[in-house]
Formats: sequence, structure tokens, C-alpha cells
Amino acid sequence: MNISRWIEAIAIYRDPRVLTILFLGFSSGLPLALTGTTLSLWLREEGITLTSIGLFANVATPYALKFLWAPLIDKMPLPIFGKLLGRRRSWMILTQICLILSIIGLGTTNPATNIEMTALFAFLVAFSSASQDIVIDAYRVEICDEKSLAAGAAAIVFGYRIGMLISGAGALYLATSVSWNLTFSVMAAFILVGVVTILLSKEPENHTPLTTATFDANKSKFQAYLDWTHEAVIKPLTEFMARPGWIPILLFVMFYKFGDSLAGVMSTPFFYDLGFTKIDIANVSKVYGTAATFVGLALGGWLMAATGLYKTLWICGFLQLFSNLMFAIQALAGNDIAVLSLTVGIENLAGGMGTAAFVAYLSSLCNISYTATQYALLSSFMATARIWFSSPGGWLAENLGWIEFFLITTVAAVPGLLLLWWLTRTGNRTRPEEAESNPA
Repeated sequence: MNISRWIEAIAIYRDPRVLTILFLGFSSGLPLALTGTTLSLWLREEGITLTSIGLFANVATPYALKFLWAPLIDKMPLPIFGKLLGRRRSWMILTQICLILSIIGLGTTNPATNIEMTALFAFLVAFSSASQDIVIDAYRVEICDEKSLAAGAAAIVFGYRIGMLISGAGALYLATSVSWNLTFSVMAAFILVGVVTILLSKEPENHTPLTTATFDANKSKFQAYLDWTHEAVIKPLTEFMARPGWIPILLFVMFYKFGDSLAGVMSTPFFYDLGFTKIDIANVSKVYGTAATFVGLALGGWLMAATGLYKTLWICGFLQLFSNLMFAIQALAGNDIAVLSLTVGIENLAGGMGTAAFVAYLSSLCNISYTATQYALLSSFMATARIWFSSPGGWLAENLGWIEFFLITTVAAVPGLLLLWWLTRTGNRTRPEEAESNPA
């Protein structure tokens, strides 16, 4: 073993490009909880009904549909910022300014008297955040070479998770001693980490800069755009829809994590209703829960290597179902911090394992010729279904009670398992390896 080579490899994490990606990952992950669990706790404190809190899940829709305006951000230069900063950096600064203003605006609203304004600003935060993610992903790929690409991917995930911790646990810690208005203003200030990072960084050199004149002149290339659309969008879709069982596959993509999502969207209001403090929720649900998710992701990867993809999907599917039952047990136990730790630990462990297996499954569905487009569309389809299907969770909880609600979320995990059974039957050509070994 060449120890010096291993030590030299670790030095990649001191690469300025990797450090840039780390801080941009932080800026990317920070807004997520501000329109999710943190916002739902604030709404519950203000006396907002569970039905309304559940419907707030829909403000996250831009995260799932960002591929619709990604080509615009990718290709269109900004008239003023673009000349000063370059195409990527100018879009980054614009989205970050929009994020800061929308997060501050969200904190100034009063959900108890004008919940529509709260919903509007929450949507603007999600839209600005999703747009920032588009630029960060492009910027990350363009500044990395082959040597730093993997380290860059690891850095952005790590930064993303730290950002989520700050806006999750950090915001709850802060909100115990100051107002929600000030809490959101402080969270907005953290976006300056991304602003300073991009101002100190350089515009990528490995893409062809576009000017406004070039963009306007493209009217004469209308046919080229039609050809690009056919190649980049239509062909990947038609290729996927030509496969045997593509409809059951899409249904499985929708329903595999349905029960998990339905329970997760109401977990923070549930903990609050049981009498747990913001500090309790921050410590157990956010900090400890995040650690359990990391362990789950690692276990999911190990399990796939040991048993294969489909067995892992089965194991994780049943674990996710059982984790929903733990919420019902928590409802029976009430304000018991030990049971809360067990519930959160099992839920995040199962969720992390299920996510690792599910991402691998989505990847296995992609034709190598259209990997990026098909994966983006499949993951967007999954996320959109998860957001829209989980939004009635508040109404169910409000009208049935917590125990009955979590029993229903347990049942909601069953359709995904039934679809998994249908898709993984021996000889079924919806199995990727079966399709490859038995070509049409």
C-alpha cells in the first residue's frame, strides 16, 4: 500500500474548487427546512390547523419542477450582471439576492392573520432556492476536473446537510429565545455565505460564454432548437414509454415512499402537539435524526452490495412501513423523550436506507444514452407525487386523530410493496437485468 498516495489523495479536499462547492452546498441546503419542518412548527405555534399545514407541503413544488426552467437559466445571459460577473456567477448572485429577500419577507408575515401572504413568500423561497440549485449544479460540474469531481460531489452533500441542520435545529434553537421574525432574518443572513463564496470565485472557463446578442440572434436557428428538444426531451421519454410495464414502474416510483412521506410531512406538528419543546425537537428530530439518516444511507449501500438491489428494496420497504407504526406507538406513549428517540432513530434509519436503495433503482431504469434526462424526469416525477400526495396528511390527522392517522400512513406503504412484488416477479421484463438478457 502506497501510504503517501493516500495522503496525497486526501489533499484534494483542500482544493479551492472543492471548498467553494462546500460553501455553495451550504447555501443550497439552508432554505429547505425554512419551507418545510421549521415553517410547519411555526405555523402550529400560531394555531394554524393541521389541514392548512399539510397543504403547505405544496410550496415545495418548484424543487420537483425545476427542470422546466433549467434550460432558460442554463442558456440565457443576464443583461447587466452577466457582463460584470459572467453567466454562471450572475445567475447565482441573482438567485441568492432573491433568496435573502424572500426569506426575510417570509419572516415578516403573520400566519395567524394572513396565511396567504405566508404561503406566497414560502413559495418564493422555494422557487428561488430551486433556481439556485440549477446554477450550483452546473457551476460544480464546470469547475471540476476528473480528479476533483468525486470530492466535489461529496463536498456539496456535506455542505447541503450542514445547511439543513442550521435551518432546522439551528433555527429552532434560535426561536426559543428570539422572535420568528428575527430567526428568519438570521437565516437569510446565512445566505451571504454563498454570496461571498461566489464573489470570491471565478467564472468557469470550460464553457462557451453567451452574449445577449448571440441569444437574440438564435431566432434564425429555430429548427436547431426543435432538434435539440426532440433529442433531449422527446426521445428519452418515448424510449422509456416503449418499455414493457412502464406504467407500473411509474406507479412504483410514485408509491414506494408514499407512506414514509405522508407521515414525515406531519411529524414536526405531531411532536409539538405531544408537548415536546423546540429544543427537544431540535436535539432529537434534527441533530440525532440527521445522524441516523447518514447511518441509514451507509447501511443501504452496504445492504445492496451484500444482497442485491431488489432484496434491499423489499427490506427497506418493510422497515419504512414499521417506522410509521412507531409514530402510532409514540402517540400512545405521549411526551416520552426515550420513545421519541426510538421513533426518530428508526424513522430516519429506515428512510436513509430506503433512499439509498430507491436512488439506485431510479438509476438502474435509465438508458445509458439518456441518463441525465431520464433520471431528472423520474426523480422529478417521484418528488412531485410525494409533495402533492402528502399534502392531505394534515386533513387526515385533524379529522381522525394521530393514532389513526399514522395507522393509515402504515397502510399507505402497502401499495408500493404490492407494486414491488409485481415488478420483481421472476421473468418479469420490467426487471432491468431481465430486459437486457431478453432483448426484444
